[in-house]
Amino acid sequence: MSQTTITGIGAVGIPVSDQDKAVEFFVGTLGFEKRLDVRAGEGFRWVTVAARGASTSVALIAGPDTGADTGIRFLVPDAEAEHTAMRQRGIAAGDLLRWPGVPPMFEFKDPDGNKFEVVEGRP
Repeated sequence: MSQTTITGIGAVGIPVSDQDKAVEFFVGTLGFEKRLDVRAGEGFRWVTVAARGASTSVALIAGPDTGADTGIRFLVPDAEAEHTAMRQRGIAAGDLLRWPGVPPMFEFKDPDGNKFEVVEGRP
């Protein structure tokens, strides 16, 4: 059996209806940084954003299939503080969940209805 040469995850893609609006949400509202914004050919644009200092980015892919449960879990040092801050910024964040033996977490949705989880932990 051969070994892979894969060394990490560069980006995970999410569907968005409008890349400019998605950039405004992720950069302007969440505070991510825009890593790449390239037009390649007619009608194709590759946009990635990421949390500051993160090695993995989120690719904002134009498409009709928005409203996905992305499976993406963002890590924060203090879930309760981030939950409060997101709600103060007008982000639709769900209830802060606390279960024995499980780190505190909550979900939020972007303007396209894509669902993300925020989990207390370290990278």
